[in-house]
Amino acid sequence: MTADEMRKRTKAFSLAIISLITDFPDALVANRIADQLVRCGTSVGANYRAVSRARSKADFINKLNIVLEEADESLFWLEITGESNILPDNKLNPLKIEINEIISILVASIKTSKNNSDNKPK
Repeated sequence: MTADEMRKRTKAFSLAIISLITDFPDALVANRIADQLVRCGTSVGANYRAVSRARSKADFINKLNIVLEEADESLFWLEITGESNILPDNKLNPLKIEINEIISILVASIKTSKNNSDNKPK
């Protein structure tokens, strides 16, 4: 997957989170969870965009790790949303699948970047 494709994919995930939030009931706990989910879910796309502005390999890896943390937090809040019966699984499962795939891509990218850094001649 190219960086441009990943940038589009993470942005699409952010937009899907925004769309999902409109389905949340208007209740105190649901509003708090929605706030958390929209914060980290949109951060996935925003922080991935910053990856392209990394100033070094170490900065690149660090920025990817930030995206990974936000993606993992997004998965957590999607799980909480389902397990607390705020929204049904049929609304959440496509987003859970997508964020799991994004997480897998990020983990592989971080691993590859670290291996490439470690294998540089000194």
